[in-house]
Amino acid sequence: MLRVYSTLASGILVAAFCAPIYALQVDALQAARPQTGMGAAEEQVTIDVHASATPFPHYWEQMFGSGRANLTLRENYRDDLRSVKKITGFQYVRFHAIFHDENGVYGEDKQGNPVYNWSYVDQIYDGLLANGVRPFVEISFMPKALAAELDYHAFWYKPIVSPPKEYAKWDALVTAFAQHLVQRYGIDEVAEWYFEVWNEPNIDFWRGEPKQSTYFELYDHTARALKAANARIRVGGPATAQAAWVGDLIAHTAQNQAPLDFVSTHVYGNDAVSDVFHDDRVVAPHQMVCAAVKKVHEEIEHSARPKIPLIWSEFNATYANEQALTDSTYMGPWMAQTISQCDGMVDMMSYWTFSDVFEEQGVVKTPFYGGFGLVAEDGIPKPAFDVFALLHDLGDERLPAANGDVLATRRRDGTVVIAAWNLVEPGADGKAKTIDLDLKGIADHAHATIRRVDSAHGDTLDAWKKMGSPSNPTRAQIDALRKASETGPPEVRAIEHQRLMLILPPMGLAVVEIR
Repeated sequence: MLRVYSTLASGILVAAFCAPIYALQVDALQAARPQTGMGAAEEQVTIDVHASATPFPHYWEQMFGSGRANLTLRENYRDDLRSVKKITGFQYVRFHAIFHDENGVYGEDKQGNPVYNWSYVDQIYDGLLANGVRPFVEISFMPKALAAELDYHAFWYKPIVSPPKEYAKWDALVTAFAQHLVQRYGIDEVAEWYFEVWNEPNIDFWRGEPKQSTYFELYDHTARALKAANARIRVGGPATAQAAWVGDLIAHTAQNQAPLDFVSTHVYGNDAVSDVFHDDRVVAPHQMVCAAVKKVHEEIEHSARPKIPLIWSEFNATYANEQALTDSTYMGPWMAQTISQCDGMVDMMSYWTFSDVFEEQGVVKTPFYGGFGLVAEDGIPKPAFDVFALLHDLGDERLPAANGDVLATRRRDGTVVIAAWNLVEPGADGKAKTIDLDLKGIADHAHATIRRVDSAHGDTLDAWKKMGSPSNPTRAQIDALRKASETGPPEVRAIEHQRLMLILPPMGLAVVEIR
């Protein structure tokens, strides 16, 4: 979710706003982060391939975010969805604004009676289900005819973020919406979906005042209206920015006996410590997401609902457009470290977003502008796309590995899969890192298959820059960029004396499969 409220074009926004923010963070946090490869010595990591393991569900690739509901009707959106589905097998997609007026859901006749129209709703959800993906339904935003005030958010598509003028009409809309879904798809299907009340009500996506109490009023009405359609429908929130209000919502719903089947919230790597933790502790950008997950996880453990599922319905390295992060190979080490650190503290995490078919700032004007997606405009896979493809191959059990830059896993068939990375912040000096893997118990004559994402493997941002950074690539350039996204054939090496040496360039990720 972009939190930069500007009408500037995406490319201008990167240069004028995002780079200075990140530069300040790097300067302030350089002393606090681990080694960035600056003359780092060789690291030896011992892994017992037969050790007792812990479950390692692939919680980071079960759901993705995307822009807004109406975009799902476009063929390029569906093409990107199919591409990401192929490499991750993801099951849910979340987007904003199912009730936006461009979808024609709600109107009123001359007497003020509600008029519902589910035509676009059906096309939106039919399209997802036809591609094997279920909706994670965000109930937002306010239809114009139902808004108490015409409070428009700064996004290009101008969602209305006002409370309803009449809760009776809002409740009726929500119940009718849910009843229609159950009638069309059946309760056994809809019961597999999630329904989340609103988006980031603690910041400027909600104009009720005071924010928390008025949002809780919206939540109670919406949750009860959904359950009125069918008690099996799953509902939750608060879908806040900055890891806020989760404990408060649990306490509120427990006290008021309001339905709550899961909790959700968001955080980004560049969120301010003062907004997330309300103090002045030092948290590096690559550690912020899991530090916030840990905070909320502990809030839940000490709440009235200690076992309630936690769904992190938005996360990424940045909420701004920072080409040096989301378009670059940096996302390899960043994602690997994030899934390693957040393991065991969250049920599902939704990367924001799977595609740059995205219009919060307006129509995309250049392929690489620091967009959030795995796939750039024109179906060009970014390094992050390859990162998710590699991490998908990790096993479903986690092996002990006493190193913060190595994640060791094992599949059910005994295959060992290891991720190793060299995290260097953009703008920081960095050198190659050597990791010596000591593989205790590995079979004689075992081989390692090594795949990589780094400056020499899948770096489409660099390829685009070498073309002169064309804002409107030709068809030949688009084909060349798609070709550049390929990471190439894997390297196959024999493991000798139970040892394997990896050399990782700055911002490099390697995934090693050992058989």
